[in-house]
Amino acid sequence: MNLPNKITLTRICMIPVFVVLFYVNFPYHELVAAAIFAIAAFTDFLDGHIARSRGLVTNLGKFLDPIADKVLVSTALILLLTRPAVFEQGGFANWGTICAGIFVAVILARELIVSGFRMIAAGRNLVLAADMAGKIKTVVQDICIVALLAAEPFLGTMTGSVFAGIGFGLLTAAAALTVFSGIRYIVINRHVLKEEKQEGGEPEHHDEEGEQA
Repeated sequence: MNLPNKITLTRICMIPVFVVLFYVNFPYHELVAAAIFAIAAFTDFLDGHIARSRGLVTNLGKFLDPIADKVLVSTALILLLTRPAVFEQGGFANWGTICAGIFVAVILARELIVSGFRMIAAGRNLVLAADMAGKIKTVVQDICIVALLAAEPFLGTMTGSVFAGIGFGLLTAAAALTVFSGIRYIVINRHVLKEEKQEGGEPEHHDEEGEQA
């Protein structure tokens, strides 16, 4: 196993550590959880950079890296929804939590749709380039999560309100970027969804069970 894959596995192992630190009650445990998340998020950039610069890209890495990234972000967003107070600062009350829930649902739905899209592409031996809008979306998500985690120990104070406001604003931006980047990604790569032609020139047909007719 090469170095990038070891870094990816380390990121996966950091996810349960992050969860434990998020819930175990000791002074400023949310800040420690935020630090763990930030380190794990940085490894997403690090393993990809090393793999590309040293020619160490492997099928195992292609499989593990996106899974590790999506599980890390999804876990953090879902855990934050269990602490609605962080979304209710600045007079948002319940509307803050409702909006946050919708934004998280949109983000997770986009990841599922794009993952399915990539599976179709992989089945046709097509390589889809990473989208810059998607990369920006990921960075915004990561900073958003760190800000919301940092707000937790200071809720009810000006510091907590500032961090929560920044986090909520970035979550809103991340949701917008999620919709934009998801649509753009599919439109740019729409050829993936075109029916393949058989030798006789007719497209493949599938019955209701999804099996080839």
